[in-house]
Amino acid sequence: MNDRSPAIVWFRQDLRLADNAALSAAAEAGSPVLPIYILDDDNAGEWALGAASRWWLHQSLVSLNESLGGRLRCFRGKAENVLPALVKQTNAGQVFWNRCYEPWRIRRDKDIKTRLRADGFQVRSFGGSLLFQPQDVSKADGTPYKVFTPFYRKGCLANAPQPRAPEPAPTCTVVDTPMPNATVDSLELMPRLGWYKGMADTWQPGEGGALNRLENFLESGIRNYIEGRNRPDLECVSRLSPHLHFGEISPRQVWHAANAGAGIAQLENQLDHFLSELGWREFSHHLLFHWPELPISNLQKKFDRFPWRNDDEALRRWCSGHTGYPIVDAGMRQLWETGYMHNRVRMIVGSFLVKNLMLHWHHGAKWFWDTLVDADLANNSASWQWIAGCGADAAPYFRIFNPVTQGNKFDPDGNYVRRFVPELSGLPNKHLHSPWEAPESVLQSASVVLGKTYPEPIVDLKTSRERALVAFRSL
Repeated sequence: MNDRSPAIVWFRQDLRLADNAALSAAAEAGSPVLPIYILDDDNAGEWALGAASRWWLHQSLVSLNESLGGRLRCFRGKAENVLPALVKQTNAGQVFWNRCYEPWRIRRDKDIKTRLRADGFQVRSFGGSLLFQPQDVSKADGTPYKVFTPFYRKGCLANAPQPRAPEPAPTCTVVDTPMPNATVDSLELMPRLGWYKGMADTWQPGEGGALNRLENFLESGIRNYIEGRNRPDLECVSRLSPHLHFGEISPRQVWHAANAGAGIAQLENQLDHFLSELGWREFSHHLLFHWPELPISNLQKKFDRFPWRNDDEALRRWCSGHTGYPIVDAGMRQLWETGYMHNRVRMIVGSFLVKNLMLHWHHGAKWFWDTLVDADLANNSASWQWIAGCGADAAPYFRIFNPVTQGNKFDPDGNYVRRFVPELSGLPNKHLHSPWEAPESVLQSASVVLGKTYPEPIVDLKTSRERALVAFRSL
């Protein structure tokens, strides 16, 4: 190795140039930069990216490659094999990356760092995916938080190092190293079927798309965030979650831009609610860091005895959006079509699965993992445990969302349901969220035939609610 030996920057969940600590450190080191990406499905195992995430990743890597002048090199395989071999092949003197917090990545990265350092290479890692590092946030007695509000208000805002200002993209020399079969296309991420057209019409993956999304939200959505964030028919949420997951924008960029924009517009209350949603993202990663079994095991062990049902047909109808409950079906169809579901609707469909249908939350987490463009191991696992009542600071077991009440309250004009369940579009608002209660004449005028053009309800809400409560009380 010599003064012009390249420094490898290993891009992972940080597919951006601005506010990228690893890239900035490599630039400061003065060596030419070799940017790489490794698709490590082998170590990921059952947490390998789902289909929707793979589509997004392909678009994001294409965007990053363009920003790097076409010099991003992509590889497939076990990172502990790919990276050391690449270091030796290119005579690289240093390796830089930003940390990830999934348990399998933590184990793998520690092994790689130990191995490279033992061979005499400099390896440096940085925090770039979270506002607050999990190891920096704990209670006074040193134990991790299990309740969100004290975690966020005390552990993060009061005691942890505060998010520093984001840094601009650094100036550096990116080496153009010829390598066969090291392109984005070589990762074979794109699905062969064209079901992703709805996602392509909905999203703009990449750093530029993330910045545009943030700007649009701060110009309009945040003004009515407190009330509007519960309305799936309105554009009042940021929809930054996939951009944050893939690191096309850093949480520090969002944090400081939101503070600046809301402060100018005197929207402090709206800002506080929005930032607390970033806090929930932090809390999910905090839980996964301290309880790595979160994606698999109930945090509240009494739920290990819960009498979950097995019903493949009910699960199929839930996944496909044919439960007979319009707000549930709209959410599941939005998910399939766009790779996204509004957060309020996520709670409704989640409650319906685990409480009205009494199917294990693992089924919901697995389906979301494959179909969400923002599928994130920490958020997905913590959210499903929350809705099932078995997680940290979880919804109480008796909180069962009524899809009819929720639909009438949060989609009062029916615009959300009519968009994703068009066979019901002719129904008046009064009967849109409970078509089985509509008179036959109303159904006929709307061309709705229950059981044919739209399914009958899969379960009775009152009966299924009582069944769930009995099961929960048995714990």
